[in-house]
Amino acid sequence: MSTTKAPDYKASLNQLESLLDEYLGKKAPEMPENIKETLVSFAPYIAIVEIVLTLPAVFTLLGIGAAMSPFTAFLGASYMMTYGFTYYVGIVVLIGSAILQIMAIPGLFKRTKGAWQLMYYSSLTSFVGTVVQGSLLGGLFGLLIGMYILFQIKEKYR
Repeated sequence: MSTTKAPDYKASLNQLESLLDEYLGKKAPEMPENIKETLVSFAPYIAIVEIVLTLPAVFTLLGIGAAMSPFTAFLGASYMMTYGFTYYVGIVVLIGSAILQIMAIPGLFKRTKGAWQLMYYSSLTSFVGTVVQGSLLGGLFGLLIGMYILFQIKEKYR
């Protein structure tokens, strides 16, 4: 009997975090201190605004999905396997990312390392959703900018 070890996702995420910290936090051009402080001060409010803007989108997506579901039978199985999959994965990812941001808000006010990590996970989750929905280039561009900002302000969270 062979024993296969399950992938250690936590270790992989930690390795990715170390790699990104090296290149986006230490080797990348450093953001001015006053900008870092301003971003950290406004981070909880930015997260709240993002969540407020995301919730109507989630409700709309769920509503449109529910309204369109009777008509999807006419579209065929292959259409539903591609469009339906990406549509529902997009909703799940959007909700997951919003939940991570909601969980981070109290810690963002207190500037905790855990809150920073939740925002890191939220960014990765958003990237996965963007790629699944077919926008690799846009996802990479957004991820790079978001991660640069996150790793530049990482030192402000303890």
